[in-house]
Amino acid sequence: MTRLIHDRFAKEYLEEMLSPLGTVNIGRDVTSEVQEIDVYFTHEATVPEHIENLGLLGQLATATAIFEPFRNPATIREVVGCISKLFDIQSELEREARRDNIRLNENDFPKLWILTPTASESLLNGFRAQPDEPNWMPGIYFLGEYLRSAIVVIHQLPKTPETLWLRILGRGKVQEKAVAELIALAADNPLRTNALELLYRLQSNLVANLEQPIETEDRELIMTIAPLFQEQLQAAQEQGLEQGLEQGRQEQQRLILENFLRVRFGELDSLMIAFLSPVSRIPAAEFTVILLAISMLAVDAAGRQEAVRLLAENVLALRLNEVGDSLPTLVANLLALPVAELTLLLEQLPQLSADELISRLG
Repeated sequence: MTRLIHDRFAKEYLEEMLSPLGTVNIGRDVTSEVQEIDVYFTHEATVPEHIENLGLLGQLATATAIFEPFRNPATIREVVGCISKLFDIQSELEREARRDNIRLNENDFPKLWILTPTASESLLNGFRAQPDEPNWMPGIYFLGEYLRSAIVVIHQLPKTPETLWLRILGRGKVQEKAVAELIALAADNPLRTNALELLYRLQSNLVANLEQPIETEDRELIMTIAPLFQEQLQAAQEQGLEQGLEQGRQEQQRLILENFLRVRFGELDSLMIAFLSPVSRIPAAEFTVILLAISMLAVDAAGRQEAVRLLAENVLALRLNEVGDSLPTLVANLLALPVAELTLLLEQLPQLSADELISRLG
């Protein structure tokens, strides 16, 4: 499940990074059988500044190319499958050229870039994949010239600014370090802004779509990403855009929470539905912590009840800064209200003072 989420992130990420240079087709079908290319990039525009900003990724996109990113190390069969798709595309282009009476040369065919976090020596040797040290940095292994293919081993790439935009697609500590480097970029860097939005979407999907507790590696990635969105909100506020962005953030968090609760507990009851809007107003970092806490609960009636208690506790804690030992009592009194009365109280929450709220809860 998490692999599919990371795969979708990789495709959207490459589309965002490469679209200024040409047409990016995600999930292009090949006609020989039911196969799908992850990212098919058609080079159209030469934008020197953007190519330079993308570093190594920009160099890979100076011609029409197929990008096949893998979250886990690519296997022998997966590499064979990528090469098979490349051959199918070449055959398709040749048929089109004959139909249109066009003559093709080798440079008209796409290059295949297989992006994998790691690769064993036996896999590289098995495909006769060799580095090209005079022309390319370490971590890139080229197959035979006429195969027009290379395996990019992300974790072997030098840890330099030039490789940052590919190391974002790594995993574990390599990806976390790349995210830390991303934070350090200038706030007005457009690539930084776009990458932050995609990373936050990745974080949201990881949290909202998992039926099982989150793996340690993904949990660390989520906690690394969480503060970035807060920083982005702050930057937007300084530019006078806080109202529209804050509304968008709340709408997104409400949808994330609703999907997340449905995945874990099935159909939502009226009590859970009542808390969707107030919880969506909680700051992004705290919101992520809530989802992480709920993801660790049992998927049963007791887990559902504890999830509702956590939602209530966080909503009240957000409105009542200093209630100390009285918080459990206030939470219990809130949840003891009839659903209609509780829903009305939560709707009125933004307008109530702390004293009014405590009074309403006895």
